Amino acid sequence: MKFIVSSSYLLKQLQVLGGVINNSNTLPILDNFLFELQGEKLTVSASDLETTMSAVLDVESDAEGNIAVPARLLLDILKTFPEQPLTFVMEDNNTIEISSNHGKYALAYADASEFPKTVELADPSSTSVVGDVLATAISKTIFAAGNDDLRPVMSGVFFQFSPENLTFVATDAHKLVKYQRTDLSASEVAEFIMPKKPLNLLKGILAGSETEVTVEYNESNAKFTFDNVELVCRLIDGKYPNYEAVIPKENPNKLTINRTQFLNSARRVSIFSNKTTHQIRLKIAGAELNISAEDIDYSNKAEERLTCEYQGDDMQIGFNSRFLIEMLNNLTADDVSVEMSLPNRAGILTPVDGLDEGEYITMLVMPVMLNN
Repeated sequence: MKFIVSSSYLLKQLQVLGGVINNSNTLPILDNFLFELQGEKLTVSASDLETTMSAVLDVESDAEGNIAVPARLLLDILKTFPEQPLTFVMEDNNTIEISSNHGKYALAYADASEFPKTVELADPSSTSVVGDVLATAISKTIFAAGNDDLRPVMSGVFFQFSPENLTFVATDAHKLVKYQRTDLSASEVAEFIMPKKPLNLLKGILAGSETEVTVEYNESNAKFTFDNVELVCRLIDGKYPNYEAVIPKENPNKLTINRTQFLNSARRVSIFSNKTTHQIRLKIAGAELNISAEDIDYSNKAEERLTCEYQGDDMQIGFNSRFLIEMLNNLTADDVSVEMSLPNRAGILTPVDGLDEGEYITMLVMPVMLNN
């Protein structure tokens, strides 16, 4: 088995795949990349049992063969090479030798047959999405997903596909984000919960890309195919909570304000808030929004006044500043609106502008009780 490949091209592809490999694996074989050579096509795969990602690379070769190569070692050596062709040759003594312009390097390889087989999806449904749209949907929602191992369904992003639209939802019971595209659709209704790790990988690769991504899915797995890459992952098992039920429909009090101003003000004031509750108080009357925070234990307090547009009754409501800041930070709009009904009901944050045609974002943040 012998092939020649460009060092920087190989490194770029392997760095993408390397994101799948965990720092500590239960099976030693998972510390390797699987190389499968078939003539001029080299398929490289990485897996952590839950997620498997593979890429097809163009190389110069007329051989075939399969081996598993230590991932960390290979990435470390590739990072040090300037752009040049590298020759990989499989030797008899269970090593693979890499020859560069200046030297030779031998790595011990493992048996390819130990590497877990990629799951084949039986009878999948499929839809296709532009890469950048998928990356945006992931980055707009993933921050709101929970980290609670006891509630695994909330630790992922809920994909809801229908012939009318594509909807992506994430929540951790304190905050909720619903991202919807009415300009995209699937051939049939489908729902599944994607874990965070493969989503973060996809987000990193697809941001800004115009590539068509084919999404295939069945009851237990999902597969994303684009360019020369294929990612297969196991879905989170369970039923997603009925998120529509927690989004309050009647919200007579509506505040519209400049996002950057609101964000910066909340950031400054939150420094003075209680370190366990992170509570900030919004007091709205007329065209004035008063943001304040107080940490009684240390006698720290802060207060700021902002002008805003407001329709509704005067009200005071408390929020966890970390959630509010995270949400405002995630939006790109110039102005945002906050709709509220009562101080003990969730507030709904939506961007006023900056969205594409057919793109909708609804963010929901639970209030914290104010102690007067």
